[in-house]
Amino acid sequence: MRTAVGALGVVLLGYGVVLLFDGGQYVEVAIWLAGAVALHDGVIAPLVLGAGLLLAGVRASRTVRGALIVAGSLTMVALPVLLRPGSPNNPSVLPLDYPRNWALALTAVAVLAALLHLARWVRGRRSSRRPRQSA
Repeated sequence: MRTAVGALGVVLLGYGVVLLFDGGQYVEVAIWLAGAVALHDGVIAPLVLGAGLLLAGVRASRTVRGALIVAGSLTMVALPVLLRPGSPNNPSVLPLDYPRNWALALTAVAVLAALLHLARWVRGRRSSRRPRQSA
């Protein structure tokens, strides 16, 4: 299975290279890639590391850190439509209420993280109440 997924990735990478050479937009792609690396290394990674350090003492730090990473990723994906300047001339270009949907997705992440923490807490309480059997 892993070999098939890897082969599919190589095929898609080759398709992307063919599209790049056919399109001739080398400079634009290079600028975009450099911006993506700078954004990741200069903003996203330090924020994630800082949040992880701040949350190291929190009891549910694994769950909270995971939820923050997912919420940050959702926000990065949603930023282009969240920051769009005004309404487009064609209303079918961005037909949905993206800020509301983004808020709903973040709410779902928070609720799922809380449920996961609650389930781990209950499981821990149950396992600590069981009498230990001696061998």
